[in-house]
Amino acid sequence: RIFVLGIGFFTLCFLMTSLGGQFSAKRLGDSPFTIRTEVMGALESRGVLRRMSDMLEMLMKRMDILARLENSTDFHKGDEARFPLDRFQPAAGLMERIQAIAQNVSDIAIKVDQILRNSLLNGKVMEGRRDQCEVPRDPKYPDCAGKVEWMRARWTSDPCYAFFGVDGTECSFLIYLSEVEWFCPPLPWRNRTAAVPSPPPQPRVQAAFRSDLAHLLELIGTGKESLSFMKKRIRHLAQQWLRAAQRLQQKLKGRQRDQKHILIHIGFLTEESGDVFSPRVLKGGPLGEMVQWADILAALFLLGHNLRVTVSLKELQSHLGVPPGRGNCPLTSPLPFDLIYTDYHGLQQMKQHMGLSFKKYRCRVRVIDTFGTEPAYNHEEYATLRGYRTNWGYWNLQPTQFMTMFPHTPDNSFMGFVSEELNQTERQLIKSNKVSSMAVVYGKEASIWKGKEKFLAILNKYMEIHGTVYYETQRPPEVPAFVKNHGLLPQHEFQQLLRKAKLFIGFGFPYEGPAPLEAIANGCVFLQARFNPPHSSLNHEFFRGKPTSREASVSSQHPYAEDFIGKPHVWTVDYNNSEEFEAAVKTIMRTQVDPYLPYEYTCEGMLERIHAYIQHQDFCTTSSPPLLPKTKSPAMQSPPSPLALSPNATHLVWSPSAGRDPLAWPPVDSLQVWVSETQHTCTETCRRHGLVCEPTFFRFLNKEEVFLQLSITCDSTEYEMNHLYPAVAENVHECYLQKEPLLFSCAGYNTKYRRLCPCRDYRQGQVALCRDCL
Repeated sequence: RIFVLGIGFFTLCFLMTSLGGQFSAKRLGDSPFTIRTEVMGALESRGVLRRMSDMLEMLMKRMDILARLENSTDFHKGDEARFPLDRFQPAAGLMERIQAIAQNVSDIAIKVDQILRNSLLNGKVMEGRRDQCEVPRDPKYPDCAGKVEWMRARWTSDPCYAFFGVDGTECSFLIYLSEVEWFCPPLPWRNRTAAVPSPPPQPRVQAAFRSDLAHLLELIGTGKESLSFMKKRIRHLAQQWLRAAQRLQQKLKGRQRDQKHILIHIGFLTEESGDVFSPRVLKGGPLGEMVQWADILAALFLLGHNLRVTVSLKELQSHLGVPPGRGNCPLTSPLPFDLIYTDYHGLQQMKQHMGLSFKKYRCRVRVIDTFGTEPAYNHEEYATLRGYRTNWGYWNLQPTQFMTMFPHTPDNSFMGFVSEELNQTERQLIKSNKVSSMAVVYGKEASIWKGKEKFLAILNKYMEIHGTVYYETQRPPEVPAFVKNHGLLPQHEFQQLLRKAKLFIGFGFPYEGPAPLEAIANGCVFLQARFNPPHSSLNHEFFRGKPTSREASVSSQHPYAEDFIGKPHVWTVDYNNSEEFEAAVKTIMRTQVDPYLPYEYTCEGMLERIHAYIQHQDFCTTSSPPLLPKTKSPAMQSPPSPLALSPNATHLVWSPSAGRDPLAWPPVDSLQVWVSETQHTCTETCRRHGLVCEPTFFRFLNKEEVFLQLSITCDSTEYEMNHLYPAVAENVHECYLQKEPLLFSCAGYNTKYRRLCPCRDYRQGQVALCRDCL
């Protein structure tokens, strides 16, 4: 009896679970154009209900037989009698419950039968419509017929189409292509199911500066050495970040700032991209990217924005709302983020899984790009035609959506990172403890030391040389015996070494890392090699394949230190000239320098810069392209140029009478127009005048009358796609204007052309912002 009761109870549970599964399971039939699937589901559900009702009835009959047997048995005698009787009382209650459930199941079966009949009726109506669907011929949707044809042949190639309800019928193709994608017009008979207009958006939450970084450390997560490194760095600089946030808050004087929803996806740390960095954190591998990402996270968080951090593809798909499948379909819902900060690996992952939504939302992306992406490599068609195509370029983004570690190309936005600031007491202590005959070599990997014996021997005559080369058991043979190698040091111990040393010397590689700035900030002189000719993708393997030529710009290991800091903190010499190298070492030993850190690499400088970008950079608002040439009638007059000749007649400036758009950023009155020499880029041309090239101002120069204002003779003027235009070939008096706005570029030169260059002023110590940009 106990066994039968148990079997009956568990059978009941099993049946209820099965029934629940029939009704609650997510079916493809949820779509309004897969009624047939829905009907089959109803038939199956009705069958289950009937089988359940029959089994419950059989169970009651068997329990009733057991009850009669119980009353007639002889096992009620003695002390054993109370055991079966005690167990039978609950069984009676169970029988009552089973009777009630059986009645409910019978009622449900009747209702399901009614629903089934209605569904079949509606299905016949819908089936008629399915047979009547034809591909619309609408000139506003010229790709519709081709997309339907593609769907007929390939709709089973990705499960995401079935997820959105595609079932192989013409109507399902058209509904998908009109309601999920946007290649076909909406079907008239679908209007009755149109969604109710959404309510007006709620007022945006205002961003407020934060005063605690604890929650950010939770957001970053755990599980990777690289994440641990970034969290340690944030903790170490926490007080400096908090003080900097307070100063910027006072500087902005309560200005209103919308809180942004921001996704940070660090693609190079995902397993799918190989995550080569995490295993190398403890072995001397490059840390510059992780330094920069840690600082970006801290800055965005302290500015008061709502962050989500991902380092896995699965998390990225979840946050974006990627449908199941192979990435050919759009997202299941509107993108919930105002901004996405990622890298090239993350950009590729997003394109692979977002389908058409990537093109729709790519204006919200900011790409952290160490070495930069020049416009010639970014424009897919142009890069393919002109030989600029690489594995990393051709994204057709606005060039300023790429954000670099150093401001080596104004075509991109300068993101940067921070170095530790010293208070006055620390500065004095460093100066008093400096050892004038101590040098530290920049290079944690043994391969960097190979072939450097000659000038190491010269340096060894004057200074004690220290290294921080990683090794596991044996000293690397590339490091000479007279070098005191400390092995790989934790960051704080490396800082202490720099605070004692007089000289920090580079061997020509790695390029443009954060360590030289840290050394200069700790009172070292940085000595580096001059490259002659300058390194670029045209003559050096390291830059080959990167989406930047860096023509004439990589004249040393660290161009930023050479151009923006210079002597006495930075010495750039020819290492192949032993006499010049030795003279520089002796001079450096006698030179007294204070610790120095450019403002743009302080916590406040980085906060200021990122705040300005978030407030003012908007790549989703379409801007009008440059006017193409057209025939002018005598009655038609061009609008007057907003530019005017400067008082000394050397360049153009913004005319005071032209007014200014208060929403324009950077402000247009910071513009100056200069003409380059034939062998100079616009970046170099502006720098020679104490200015910075500003690519967003090219649209004001891309006009025929600007040549006239600069007294340039043009026998002909043509619009073409070329990253050097607008420009003039003076020897033949031919003028050229830019046809493609994405190709406006501060980089590049050709001895045939003199370029028109848009320049602007900049804040002291903050090259990314003009004087009135904050």
